[in-house]
Amino acid sequence: MGSAFDTFRKLGPAAFVLKAIIFVIVADVLLLAFILLRRTYRKWYFANRDARMLAIRQQWDALISGEIPFAAWRTKTSERELIEAMVLDAYEVANPEESARLLKFMRASGLVEKRILEARHHHGWRRHKALVALARTRAPEGIRALAEGLRDRDSETRLAALRGLGRMACPEAAKEILNWVDDAGLVVPVLPLQSALIQTCAERPQELLPHLHHADKPVREVLGRVLGEVATPLLGSELMRFADDDLPELRAAAARGLSYLNAVEAVNILSELAKDTVWFVRLRAMVSLGGFCHPTALPILVQGLTDSNRLVRLRAAEGLVDFKTELLPIFEKVVALQDQYGLHAFLTALENAGLQGSLVAAIKNRNSGMETNETLLEVLRTANLSAPPPAPEENTLVKAAAQS
Repeated sequence: MGSAFDTFRKLGPAAFVLKAIIFVIVADVLLLAFILLRRTYRKWYFANRDARMLAIRQQWDALISGEIPFAAWRTKTSERELIEAMVLDAYEVANPEESARLLKFMRASGLVEKRILEARHHHGWRRHKALVALARTRAPEGIRALAEGLRDRDSETRLAALRGLGRMACPEAAKEILNWVDDAGLVVPVLPLQSALIQTCAERPQELLPHLHHADKPVREVLGRVLGEVATPLLGSELMRFADDDLPELRAAAARGLSYLNAVEAVNILSELAKDTVWFVRLRAMVSLGGFCHPTALPILVQGLTDSNRLVRLRAAEGLVDFKTELLPIFEKVVALQDQYGLHAFLTALENAGLQGSLVAAIKNRNSGMETNETLLEVLRTANLSAPPPAPEENTLVKAAAQS
């Protein structure tokens, strides 16, 4: 009786085809067995995990209070990771009292220190995972380890460290980010850096000022945007020196900061910023001028209705509408501009504020020529400047604004 090899030899070239078919069948069987085995294992793993989570939840108070010894679970990797994940999830939505209790548990059990150690000595995805977990604890003692992660060669690790420092939302984290940016420059995407700085500098925005003088231009642009978002009344006078800076972001920050100063001091500078070549600088200037509701700001806001940018026109119109007691003389000024876009912006702001009725009543009650009143009402009703408008009547407020 011949062997199987003799049979294959008799087949000749067809033996290669038969061997390929057998190999494919064996490979398919092995792949199917692997898939079934993997599914079985995952089913067992998640069932066991759910059972452990239920057991932990039933002993939650005893676990967090320390009645259950830390040594009972801390040396078991799967148990420790499960407890840490549950604690961090609860920490995200806890009230201040519960947050303090959970953070105390993580410190007492050594979970925070373990993540700090891993963030400093691990590399690659292990360090990335440790940085993310450490950031979720928001423990101040982790700031140094997160700052060291900023200097990692891997871009994803640097981003994880940056976002982690942003979650700390404290001036100490801002110092670490700013010192790193001074040394390394703009080596991460702008938006994550800007977001992290806004979160960390909100409490103490003056941390940004020393870094604005010697940073590179791309970094100064980012810091200027951040400064515009976090500026406070305490920085009003400090921001005045950036009103003529080369970077539009810093001029915009100055325009926002000037809104915290006295109107008499700020309007002159804001009037210059309202003529800036960059639209968002003019926009910030209009917002600040509108917030004053001061007579000296009226001519600038009226002129802002002729701006080439739609958002600037709308902000100027909103500032004018805030002068509720002077709507009629302001409306006459707007009509006298003979600018259709400016008129539409003013009427839009008027409608949003619900003051159209007040303006109509003021026009009807005014002691003036019927033709003049009818013309104003027609313009208000149709938003059309095709008919020649009447010459505006100067009132005391507008005269005082023009003279000042």
